[in-house]
Amino acid sequence: MRKLALHWQIMLGMILGVGFALIMANFESGSQIVTDWVKPFGTIFINMLKLIAVPLILGSLIKGVSDLKDISKLSQMGGRTIGLYILTTLIAVSIGLTVVNVIKPGKSISEETRNELVESYKGDADGKIADAEKQKNAGPLQALEDLVPSNIFQAASDNGNMLQVIFFAILFGIGLILIPEKKSAPVKEFFDSFNEVILKLIDLIMLAAPYGVFALLAALVVEAPSADLFKALGWYAFCVLLGLGLMMLFYALLVYVVTKKTPKFFFNGIAPAQLLGFSTSSSAATLPVTMERVEEHLGVEEEVTSFVLPIGATINMDGTSLYQAVAAVFIAQAFGMDLSFGVQLGIIATATLASIGSAAVPGAGMVMLVIVLAQAGIPEAGLALIFAVDRPLDMCRTTVNITGDAAVSMIVAKSVGKLGEPKVKNWDDDYVYKKK
Repeated sequence: MRKLALHWQIMLGMILGVGFALIMANFESGSQIVTDWVKPFGTIFINMLKLIAVPLILGSLIKGVSDLKDISKLSQMGGRTIGLYILTTLIAVSIGLTVVNVIKPGKSISEETRNELVESYKGDADGKIADAEKQKNAGPLQALEDLVPSNIFQAASDNGNMLQVIFFAILFGIGLILIPEKKSAPVKEFFDSFNEVILKLIDLIMLAAPYGVFALLAALVVEAPSADLFKALGWYAFCVLLGLGLMMLFYALLVYVVTKKTPKFFFNGIAPAQLLGFSTSSSAATLPVTMERVEEHLGVEEEVTSFVLPIGATINMDGTSLYQAVAAVFIAQAFGMDLSFGVQLGIIATATLASIGSAAVPGAGMVMLVIVLAQAGIPEAGLALIFAVDRPLDMCRTTVNITGDAAVSMIVAKSVGKLGEPKVKNWDDDYVYKKK
């Protein structure tokens, strides 16, 4: 009997997790059992992925930069990568604003429902507002100052400092390029081997993926708010999902136009990473799998993936920026506010910059949303309106973030002549793998 492909195993784990939670919810202590005895396995799975995120970025980025052998190549690839990331983010915000202005989901929320939501999630909203206040009080160059770590070991001890780790890795890689090849060879060989070990660890961890997503989805269902609140926010969720769906189509079209690779090829190749991103709500936690899929199944050479994807997981948050645009206008509509064209242009700029500053971890976009709301003059307390459905939407926008990273990596690879045939072939939809 043929073994199920990874993406089908993950999908099965998600479905079984939801079904198990719905069954357990019918028992008096069922929800508590899921929280106490099932959820920890999901947490362990996420921690295992986070465990290798920093080593992966250090190893792959140092190797990728040093393999360029020429500073001009690094500058060329870096400029194209950042330019494409900013372009796709601007398009994502624009799509979000268009959808929310056409459908106007906030108009459907009654005064009673609004008060109920604000009261239910006021505590959570206050916490995010306090976090955002720290960001607003920072100086104009604080982001630049935070980019440079004072201690690389301290920076590497926290996944929230991923940009600092990336800065060090790029600097270290440049140093390897600039010294004589004879002296750099032993160090490069070490990081080559180090990188191979990390990739093998990814393979081992992914054996547990179906069980991890089972636990994560089961916990999410039993901890979800009441169905009444979800119904009140149905149109808002529809707007976000519609915008994210349009963004997915844009990626597929962009990849096809630039690389001539079909949407089927693209989505088949990245599917397991998308499903894992959906389950974990973390681009950083999914990064190891994203890198493996893009390199092995989409044909992007390691020289590009090791540079483009770690940066993308940190600064390219198209799904997050789209959601922030929709959420800001939705909250304004719920409070009866009409936003001018100028204010909405400000939302585009702020959401783009805020998405770059969002950490690649669950819920980080919510903190940055407060800054977007403040810039547009929208009451930050309205954040409480969307807490009920934020977690499932966070899962969806993380999927879009990961897809955007993969699309940009293919386009950058094509532009520098580093896009070839995949090392592992995908035959139709059943994923029969055949080594080259």
